[in-house]
Amino acid sequence: MAQLWGGRFTKATDQMVYDFNASISFDKRLYRQDIEGSLAHVKMLAKQGILTEAERDVITGGLEGILADVESGALAITSEYEDIHSFVEANLTERIGDAGKKLHTGRSRNDQVALDMRMHVREAVKETDRHLLVLLKVLYRIMEENIDTFMPGFTHLQKAQPVTLAHHMGAYFEMFWRDRSRLADIYKRMNYCPLGAGALAGTTYPLDRDYTAALLGFDGPTRNSMDSVSDRDYVIEYLSALSTIMMHLSRFSEEIILWNSNEYRFVELDDAYSTGSSIMPQKKNPDIAELVRGKTGRVYASLMGILTTMKGIPLAYNKDMQEDKEGTFDAIDTVNSCLPLFTGMLDTIKFRKDVMEASAKNGFTNATDVADYLVNHGVPFRDAHGISGRLVLRCIEENKALDDLTLEEFRSESDVFEEDIYEAISMKTCVEKRLTKGAPGEAAMREVLEIYKNYLNNEKGL
Repeated sequence: MAQLWGGRFTKATDQMVYDFNASISFDKRLYRQDIEGSLAHVKMLAKQGILTEAERDVITGGLEGILADVESGALAITSEYEDIHSFVEANLTERIGDAGKKLHTGRSRNDQVALDMRMHVREAVKETDRHLLVLLKVLYRIMEENIDTFMPGFTHLQKAQPVTLAHHMGAYFEMFWRDRSRLADIYKRMNYCPLGAGALAGTTYPLDRDYTAALLGFDGPTRNSMDSVSDRDYVIEYLSALSTIMMHLSRFSEEIILWNSNEYRFVELDDAYSTGSSIMPQKKNPDIAELVRGKTGRVYASLMGILTTMKGIPLAYNKDMQEDKEGTFDAIDTVNSCLPLFTGMLDTIKFRKDVMEASAKNGFTNATDVADYLVNHGVPFRDAHGISGRLVLRCIEENKALDDLTLEEFRSESDVFEEDIYEAISMKTCVEKRLTKGAPGEAAMREVLEIYKNYLNNEKGL
């Protein structure tokens, strides 16, 4: 049992207790952050005269050797160590002797693990942001190509008014843009270095925390040592952002699943992103979309787990907080694998424009425009609404679209109708006359696309 404590104890830890207490099985993924933090710490210790330059150099060489050996596979991280910190320090001491025991001067495992986790989450936030940026570029491409692809817009999953595919995709562009904005806020708020906070009350050594923070790419050191070691707000915020991302992906997946069904036939999924049935040869299943939808609950669970863990913890560090890792790691892996898979599926989808337009036409999505036509000819809106509704009922009974009614059939409900009713309720007119900001009309959409284009051209990621 390789552990960093024991002097106060007179007998060994029970093996079951040791195994229960140990975190090496999951915090081993923090090896790089732990070593990078240690390299910065030892450099600062030498700068402050706490270590000699010779000690700094031998410790630095030992740490760099461990890092290289772990990444090459020459050195395995095994369960004989309690955690990643004891693994690094034990191997360092074995390699360079007593100088390795000086590495921990002026720090505690409490601020060490707080640093490692913060650095790991910081990198994960950047990775998620990169995936979202790629997804937004795919969405932009689809929007640009489908300004005049007409389709039904829905409320209550009922066909409501005609829109365009570009407009529909734009709603998701807005969602994922907000997701990136949340990640940027989280990154800015979390980018402060806890190293030097010690166990909870700082240290008597003359540490230069600003220097350490700068070496590790932080905006500065944290301001309160108790909060430094017990803060997991950044984990909660990130998991909340990941949950929102998955909620957006799940909504999008649900629509793709519907659109891929025989009843809708709006899309055709690429073979590379579909699966078949073991018994039904005709099936082409949207498994990627279904799995993304299913994995959303898994990410929610990680958020609920850390919120529940943190809700009753008094200051400062408590062992409960070791539970911040497994759920977070799982959520990171889930989202950062779902995003590129979903993006690949979306990028290869074929949209059946003719089916979409026919669905909009046959779903009476232009019924509101019939009412608007009457209003523009002096009919009170409530009367116009009733007339349009009766025309829809007639179409349902006769199994045809509003566009298929004869002028005489229109005039049977109101003599206001003239030949221009057909142009007024065409899909093209219905969409293009909606030109208020945020609407699906071509001029309004091109204005939005220009905003999106400038955004994407100027975004380099976190």
